Amino acid sequence: MNRTELIDAVSADTGLTRAQAEAAIEAVVYEVTAGVKAGNPVRITGFGTFKLRERQARRGRNPQTGAAVRIKASKGIGFTPGVKLKADLNSRGAVAKPSAAPGARVAAPAKKAAAPAKKAAVATRKAAAPAKKAAAPAKKAAAPAKKAAPAKKTAAKRVGARKAAR
Repeated sequence: MNRTELIDAVSADTGLTRAQAEAAIEAVVYEVTAGVKAGNPVRITGFGTFKLRERQARRGRNPQTGAAVRIKASKGIGFTPGVKLKADLNSRGAVAKPSAAPGARVAAPAKKAAAPAKKAAVATRKAAAPAKKAAAPAKKAAAPAKKAAPAKKTAAKRVGARKAAR
């Protein structure tokens, strides 16, 4: 499963729009990355724990030449699966879907609660505005239809036409 498929699956399972699901996944990835980079393990109950793994500098060998090479210290990430994830992976049955019903509305965060009120106010103003735009579609309908472009000749027909012209 790639990122796009994950976004589509989260959107379908939670009833969120695709944009909301993408924002949610980006937020989770950001928080996991920031937490691990700060040196704090990130525990997701039922899923697992992400931890920072620090590798010390060491000496290695170049496999082509056999020469000794210095390998710099680096940071990596370790993942330890949770008990529920291990149980789900080792069970013979299908993995149980989340309890949220498809199409169910998910409560918006408190910070964004003012956004629907603004949208409602804009919609009210638009409804109260004079109906000037009603005549606009009629003008578009009166426009003459464009002629269809002639079909392009295939390469074989063009070669045949050139030979005939010679």
